[in-house]
Amino acid sequence: MKILRILVLLLLVIGLSGCGYNAIQRQDEAVKASWSEVLNQYQRRADLVPNLVNTVKGYARHEEKVFVEVTQARARVGSIQVGADTINDAQKLKQFQAAQGELSSALSRLMMVSENYPQLKADGLFQNLQAQLEGTENRVAVARNRYVQAVQAYNSMIRTFPNNLTAKMFGYHVKPTFSVENEKAISTAPTVDFGGNTPAPSASVH
Repeated sequence: MKILRILVLLLLVIGLSGCGYNAIQRQDEAVKASWSEVLNQYQRRADLVPNLVNTVKGYARHEEKVFVEVTQARARVGSIQVGADTINDAQKLKQFQAAQGELSSALSRLMMVSENYPQLKADGLFQNLQAQLEGTENRVAVARNRYVQAVQAYNSMIRTFPNNLTAKMFGYHVKPTFSVENEKAISTAPTVDFGGNTPAPSASVH
């Protein structure tokens, strides 16, 4: 009886290996790892916001509206509870993406404020923070791209026969990913008129 159980177990293991179970596991872990890196880079960006705002405030106290927008956008990002399960929840991922898009837009407006303040642009601390932000934005883009690729590989695998049967048997489902809808609009800062609010000449920032 014991030998029979061992044989059944071996056959089961071989069967699962042949139908893609192990491969699905590896792809699932790859998605989780990629998602973790996305969160790390977004957190890195969020951590830069207070120092950026305070530094700009030292030179551009009249730009209160922009400061409030950045602070509120950062607060909305922080209010969304995200974790490993977020990658299985399309609605929550959409909310997360929208909040990060709002913060990106607000940060763009904050950085554009510096164009009206030459002394701010020359400040060493501001230059350092600006460089950190630019580097972080690049890391965010790379992390997002790797996550999208990991999800595409995972989704393709579990849709392919016979992996789709294994996935269905063990409850693996297609995962949502970052959409490209309105990405261009999100990354473009809306018009902000600084004329009349600052000592700089009237100008519209696009």
